[in-house]
Amino acid sequence: MQVSVTGHHVDVTDSLRNYVEEKISKLKRHFDNVTDIHVILTVEKLQQKAEATVQVSGAKLFAEDTQEDMYAAIDMMVDKLDRQIIKHKEKLNSHR
Repeated sequence: MQVSVTGHHVDVTDSLRNYVEEKISKLKRHFDNVTDIHVILTVEKLQQKAEATVQVSGAKLFAEDTQEDMYAAIDMMVDKLDRQIIKHKEKLNSHR
């Protein structure tokens, strides 16, 4: 699993990068076929935005969240991705 973290109008510090990688590692426990994750952190005036594109086998999943705190935005974005990955896995395992 490759994780790339970039920033627009914000310097991506080691603590931010480690926090993102720690939270993203949570996605690995639900679905093993996550190949590539690209995270973009953006600051626009008072809004902190985190968005991510996840490449899994058979699909690309996208989630974003905007908060006043960057760490809260990352948490909410990872929760959205987590729900999407679980739903994608259930679709693959569904035998109708």
